[in-house]
Amino acid sequence: AQGVAMIEESKRRLKTDVLDLVQIHSLNGVDVLFPHLFDLRKKGQIRYVGITTSADNQYTQLMAAMKTYPLDFVQVDYSIENRNAAESVLAFAQERKIGVLINVPFGGRGRGAAGTFAKVKGRELPDFGKEFDATSWAQLFLKYIVSHPAVTATIPGTTQRRNLEDNQGAGRGRLPDAAMRRRIEQFWDSLG
Repeated sequence: AQGVAMIEESKRRLKTDVLDLVQIHSLNGVDVLFPHLFDLRKKGQIRYVGITTSADNQYTQLMAAMKTYPLDFVQVDYSIENRNAAESVLAFAQERKIGVLINVPFGGRGRGAAGTFAKVKGRELPDFGKEFDATSWAQLFLKYIVSHPAVTATIPGTTQRRNLEDNQGAGRGRLPDAAMRRRIEQFWDSLG
């Protein structure tokens, strides 16, 4: 009942009768909410239905939901530091033609974005970043993510305008190809 009420409250606050995407957060209430969400999608009140997680230990459950339900989107954690979703969730989503939103794109294990950026603090951006128009570490990290063939979009999130503008730069210019993606991974892994 709480999930149904939240959907109605979202429509009221957004002053719309149609929500573009409604996702079940962290797999909470899947069996109860999905029938309602799919009914609303059938009625044209929701365009897309999805599910989210930011925890590797939920990947098995997430993939089970991807097999069971006709999902439009999944949202999962993925970053240069935490590539665990690539071989499982991302590959399966691509196979099933499910859209993929990436959360925690600067994340990583433990300290999150702070740890990821600390690893490159004081280091010059590698020259190969120029080959795909990256002018900052944030752009390199984001271009790496959105160039994965399964990824639809990423959600970097920030409270700083300068970071917002920098992140937007990742949406411009060329993206790394498969060979460059491997090179980025090798570079990152060599940093220790």
